[in-house]
Amino acid sequence: MQRKSMASEPIYRITFLNQGEVYEIYARHVFQSDLWGFLEVEEFIFGERSQMIVDPAEEKLKNEFSDIKRSFIPMQSIVRIDEVEKEGAGKITQASGGNVSPFPFPSMVGGKPSADV
Repeated sequence: MQRKSMASEPIYRITFLNQGEVYEIYARHVFQSDLWGFLEVEEFIFGERSQMIVDPAEEKLKNEFSDIKRSFIPMQSIVRIDEVEKEGAGKITQASGGNVSPFPFPSMVGGKPSADV
């Protein structure tokens, strides 16, 4: 595998769960946030609008993330992060009962943890 030159920035494909849907987005910067339990994603990449056919899922992503400078995604929602050669079309699909499910994470709702731990 050849290493890229330092001048070219990597492109990441981030797949995560959000409200019963699987989001697949592309970005230039992905890193652990200073906010505990979150991943920071910056510089979103969307496909060119030169195509005659408009993909409704990609348009929904563009509308949702177009004015976003930085997004904080909970780590337990992340399914996969890949470094890719070039960006693809972002998409949103329904999360079906397949073999991917969110990692169980203790809820912090209600303040402090119970004493019977």
